[in-house]
Amino acid sequence: MNKEKISLKDITPEDVTTFKKELQEAFSLAVIDELGASPDEPIPDDDDLDNAINSPNSVVLRIISRNKKVGGAILSINKETNENSLDFFFIKTGEHGKGLGRKAWFAIEVRYPDTKKWQTHTPYFEKRNIHFYVNICGFKIVEFFNQNHMDPNMPSSDNTPEIDEAFRFEKSMQSR
Repeated sequence: MNKEKISLKDITPEDVTTFKKELQEAFSLAVIDELGASPDEPIPDDDDLDNAINSPNSVVLRIISRNKKVGGAILSINKETNENSLDFFFIKTGEHGKGLGRKAWFAIEVRYPDTKKWQTHTPYFEKRNIHFYVNICGFKIVEFFNQNHMDPNMPSSDNTPEIDEAFRFEKSMQSR
């Protein structure tokens, strides 16, 4: 078992540009694997990331291991309902397969002990993410978005409709 420890640090304003670039690089690799070509624009685009980062309930975290930035997360924390969302989560390219994602996720759970329910989503073709959320983190698939059941919170991608297909996951924290 890998003994590397991780920590979570709030992002600094100076790190926002690098954070966004690393997140987009990590997300683009999955699209390249699925579509066989680089996306024309960053995924997610800068506007989506800026909106997530600057949202009133947003918490933006760096995942640190060996005094190195190895990933990050953007969370939406609702202090009234304690129903929170993992909006973006990534481990930097070259840092996969070390158990860092698992350790980071469980550190997030510890950081927000009052959470009643977590929610997240991932594209249907992201088998590695689906495995991670369901088999490692304990989420349940609760919804499948597709052309017959569109995600009301996401605009349609006219040029790549397969990107519109996604799973929504939930994890109840009541049973821990």
